[in-house]
Amino acid sequence: MEQQIKAGRIVPGMTFNQKVWALTARIPQGKVVTYGDIAAKLKSNGARAVGNALNRNPYAPAVPCHRVVGSDGALTGFAGGLDKKRALLQGEGVPLRPNGKVDLTARCRLA
Repeated sequence: MEQQIKAGRIVPGMTFNQKVWALTARIPQGKVVTYGDIAAKLKSNGARAVGNALNRNPYAPAVPCHRVVGSDGALTGFAGGLDKKRALLQGEGVPLRPNGKVDLTARCRLA
């Protein structure tokens, strides 16, 4: 299952968490999505459940959970700390606003 997840493929029999990780693996460098984007793609209202799944992501950095942000661009929940999340995003060229939130022009649509 690990290969499917890292390749961004959702296959029958995957748990919710595995589907979240597979979708997260699809986020290209320099782009972000919101927790709600992932929940919507899974036909769920569970943005918090997405965050909970990402908190348990065993595949980082291949599954780049640092590229998932709050609905307003806020840097939230990252096991390595928000300073590290900010540095990773800046290193990928993701624009940040003066208030420290991600400029959502870097948001991509999940395929």
